[in-house]
Amino acid sequence: MWAAVTTTTLCTVFAVVLALGQVVAARHRAGGAADLAALAAADRALEGAAAACKSAEEVAGAQGAEVVRCAVQGEVADVTARVRLGLYAPEVRSRAGPAAAAPAPGTGRRSPEPPDRPEPPERTGGVP
Repeated sequence: MWAAVTTTTLCTVFAVVLALGQVVAARHRAGGAADLAALAAADRALEGAAAACKSAEEVAGAQGAEVVRCAVQGEVADVTARVRLGLYAPEVRSRAGPAAAAPAPGTGRRSPEPPDRPEPPERTGGVP
């Protein structure tokens, strides 16, 4: 009797752990597909939103995902991708675009100065 209960319990725990592993894997696949699709869309952003989103859909499809939402504003692409795994369908949003421009030298912006240190007290008299 105890052997049957123990075996059933271990099988149930193993099934739950396996299902959670698949859920995590699907979430990571969706994240990777969203990142790659956003990069592809940002790469084509200057060709227009239609071309950028088409490129995002192709890349997401190659990753086994589908694009749920694609928006391009300027050079920045915002893509949401979904991966279906049974009843679970995680959606992940990703943005891609150019890095913020660094301030040019001589524009008046300086790096923060270190805090002022108090001067050491002067020694008067006595042995140095």
